[in-house]
Amino acid sequence: MRQPVSAGTTRPRAWRLEQLERLEQAIAERRDAVLSALASDLGKPPVEAYFELVAVQQEIQLVRSRLRRWMAPRTVGLPVFMQPGRAEVIREPLGCVLVIGPWNYPFLLSLQPLVSALAAGNTVVLKPSEHAPATSALIAELLGAAFPSNTVQVVQGDGPVAQALLQEYFDHIFFTGGERVGRLVMEAAARHLTPVTLELGGKSPAVVLGDADLEVSARRLVWGKCLNAGQTCIAPDYLLVDEAVQAPLVQQLSQRIEECFGSEPLASPDLGSLVNQAQFDRLHNLLEGARQRGQVLFGGASDAGRRRIAPTLIRVDSLDDPLMQEELFGPLLPVLSVSGLEEAIERINQRPKPLALYLFSKERAAQEQILQRTSSGGVCFNDVVMQVGVPELPFGGVGNSGMGTYHGEAGFRTFSHERSVLRRPFRLDVPFRYPPYAGKLPLVRRLLG
Repeated sequence: MRQPVSAGTTRPRAWRLEQLERLEQAIAERRDAVLSALASDLGKPPVEAYFELVAVQQEIQLVRSRLRRWMAPRTVGLPVFMQPGRAEVIREPLGCVLVIGPWNYPFLLSLQPLVSALAAGNTVVLKPSEHAPATSALIAELLGAAFPSNTVQVVQGDGPVAQALLQEYFDHIFFTGGERVGRLVMEAAARHLTPVTLELGGKSPAVVLGDADLEVSARRLVWGKCLNAGQTCIAPDYLLVDEAVQAPLVQQLSQRIEECFGSEPLASPDLGSLVNQAQFDRLHNLLEGARQRGQVLFGGASDAGRRRIAPTLIRVDSLDDPLMQEELFGPLLPVLSVSGLEEAIERINQRPKPLALYLFSKERAAQEQILQRTSSGGVCFNDVVMQVGVPELPFGGVGNSGMGTYHGEAGFRTFSHERSVLRRPFRLDVPFRYPPYAGKLPLVRRLLG
C-alpha cells in the first residue's frame, strides 16, 4: 500500500479527486443501509443517524472545493545573501496511514479522517470499532467495493486485531477513542517513531451564569447531552451553575427533557440506546449510587433489556463525587452549584484540559475570561456541540483530551508532510563562504550582521 505513494501515483490532484468521487458515490448508494446499521448498533433515530452522513458529505465537498489551494506550493522569501534562488514549502503524502475508528459515531468518525487522508494523497488501512458490528461490516463492504486493495483496506476485529495492526509500521496513526486506549496507541507508535493524532475526550464542562437565557440554554443543553444517548465526546459532561439560577435552570431542564422525550422517555423513539451491556452497567451503577445518596433531581429510569437510561439530572456537591471521576458518556448530567464565574474557572482548572468548554452568558467580558484563563480543545458560547459542524474549524483536543486536529485544511495538513525546498542556480557562486577563511570575517559581519 505504500508503493503507489512512493511511485508518485497518488500525488496528482486528479487521483485524489477520483478517490473522493469513489467514496461519495459509494455512500450515496448505501444511505439507507447506513441508517439501518446505526439503528442496529446504537438505536439511533434516523435524524441523528443522518447527521453522520451529512457531515461526511460536507467534508468531501469542502475538500473538493479547496484542494487545489491546499496543494499549491507556498513560496518563502529568501534573505539577500541567499539570492538568487527560490524557497518553497510543498505538502506531500505521508505514505500508508492507519485510522482506528470509535463506536459512538462509527460511520462519521471512521470516514471523516479517511477523507482527509485520501485528499492528502495517502493510502489508508481503516479499523472500525468492533463495538458497532453492523456499521463495521457495512464500512468493510462499502469501501471494499469502492477502492482497490492498494488504496484502502478495512480490517475488522477486536482488541487483539488492533494490537496486531499497531505492531506494523505505518506513516501515521489516527486514533479516536478513550484516553486509556489512546495511551496504548501512543506507546505502540513510539516503537516505530510513528506520528499520531489522538482524538480523545474527557469531562467537558458547561458553565451557566446568572445572565443567561435559561429557557434557550436548557433547550440546547438537553439536546447536546441527549444526542446519541449522551455518547458524544463533546457533549456537556457536567454543569457549573451560578447558585442564583440553579433552581430555575433545573426546572427548565426537567421541563425540556419531558417536552423532548415525553413522560416515559424510555419508550421514546428519539432516545438512543447505550452501545453495549458493559456501558449500561457502568452508568446504571453510577445512577444507583446517586439515587441512594439522594442526589437525583429528575429522571432516573432505566431499562436493562433495551440498554436505555432516561435523561437524568443529578445534584453533585464535590469534584470528588463518583460521577466526577471519569467521562460519563451517557445521559446522566451532574449539576454543581458555583458562586459565579471565578469559582467556575477555578473548578475547571482543577481538572485535566477538556475537549470542549461551554459558557452560557450574554457578557462578552465573561467570554473573554474563559478564553484567557482556561484551556480546552475548543470553546462554544451559548450553545453546545455545534462547533463540530463548522467544516473549516479545526477539531481536536489538548493535553489529556488529545493531540492534533482535523476537519477541513487541518485534516489535510495532519496527513501531509510539509517539505522544505530550496532551489539555487549555478551562477553567481560567491566565493566568500568557502575556505580559506583568512580575512573574511569582517565581510561576513557586514553581510550577516
